[in-house]
Amino acid sequence: MIDYYEYSIPELVKLLGARFKDYRLRSNMTQKEVSEQSGITITTIHKFENGTSGNVSLGTFLLLLKAIGQIDALDELMPDLPPSAYLMKEEKKVQRIRHKKS
Repeated sequence: MIDYYEYSIPELVKLLGARFKDYRLRSNMTQKEVSEQSGITITTIHKFENGTSGNVSLGTFLLLLKAIGQIDALDELMPDLPPSAYLMKEEKKVQRIRHKKS
């Protein structure tokens, strides 16, 4: 298993871009097709896949996932958590946790 904590953010974006390219190719889609379906420019897709973009917004990434049919992968990334007893208080859900100032 890869230790992602060892990587800088730009390195992680580069890894994510390369992985996205693999998914796109396995989906039998060209960059042009992804561009047309997502509304993202081909240049942005190319730079993301080749690790030269430096960064992409979360919104852009989500549009790209939708275009290649992988938006459901979000459930694996951040699955729903069961209710927390710590955040429940007398059957009311606590909306905010405040820490006392020292």
